[in-house]
Amino acid sequence: MRRLRTTRSIRDLVRENEVGPANLIAPYFIVPGAGKREPIASMPGIDRLSVDLMAQEAAQLQELGLAGVLLFGLPEEKDEIGSSAWDPDGPVQLAVQAIKAAAPELTVVTDVCMCEYTTHGHCGVIGPRGDVDNDETLDLLSRTAISHAAAGADAVAPSDMMDGRVGVLRAALDEEDFTDTAIIAYSAKFASAFYGPFRDAADSAPQPDGHIKEDRRGYQMDPANAREAVREAVLDVEEGADIVMVKPGLPYLDIVRQVRDAVPTPVAVYNVSGEYSMLKAAAASGYLDERSAVAESLLAMRRAGADIIFTYHAKDFASWNQ
Repeated sequence: MRRLRTTRSIRDLVRENEVGPANLIAPYFIVPGAGKREPIASMPGIDRLSVDLMAQEAAQLQELGLAGVLLFGLPEEKDEIGSSAWDPDGPVQLAVQAIKAAAPELTVVTDVCMCEYTTHGHCGVIGPRGDVDNDETLDLLSRTAISHAAAGADAVAPSDMMDGRVGVLRAALDEEDFTDTAIIAYSAKFASAFYGPFRDAADSAPQPDGHIKEDRRGYQMDPANAREAVREAVLDVEEGADIVMVKPGLPYLDIVRQVRDAVPTPVAVYNVSGEYSMLKAAAASGYLDERSAVAESLLAMRRAGADIIFTYHAKDFASWNQ
């Protein structure tokens, strides 16, 4: 076996998997206003950006050869139903337009969920029984997706985990003549401990309220379940998803492989905030080499079967490999 490991050129020749900038999508948090760059304490190296600075950032990402960006919005105002989510002048909608002007080759994906926009921090409307009303939420998700498509988004990515939302979004987009807007479904999104830094970044943590009975485990997946994840992905493909996603990444590589084997569509994985911050903290303490650890982590996701990786390491990784 060692004969095929003796030189770098031979190792490169027989390498089974590779990861490059064209496989990566970088998530960003967009805030209202101009000239704003707000560091996120729990995610070193990641900032919230206003639309103008996001456009400048996008031009740099395009030069680095990254595949695209994923946008999350932080609105000026929140309410019970998250009505700012479909505001045509919201931070995400304006950022889509600005990015398309500054970096037309980048794929722009928008997160479709209510948690950043609701006062209670849940991913849907709270019904009279104190739980998330799945069916009532679907209409609000549709409004949000249509507003993103109207702004010029290439793909919408529903992360809410409401049942049936892919089919409803596909029908709503098609009815509004956004037939070219793709759907990247967060199909297997687990109720994970690794989302903590993201909830700081997006100001989206569920808020304590005596009226609300459930936390997100009522609609996100149990980390113990693998067969359920495959069922979710297959259902989303049947409803019209163009790409399915597994989230988080590194603790769920077995799920990535099982989903990859079960569906014909491209598979994405989200290398989430907790994974990013954990690695950054270890590197800052000198426990491991950041560049090598990032490269190995992303390669593991590709090896598991992911065609696309959403990762906060995207810009750094692309810069290191120029």
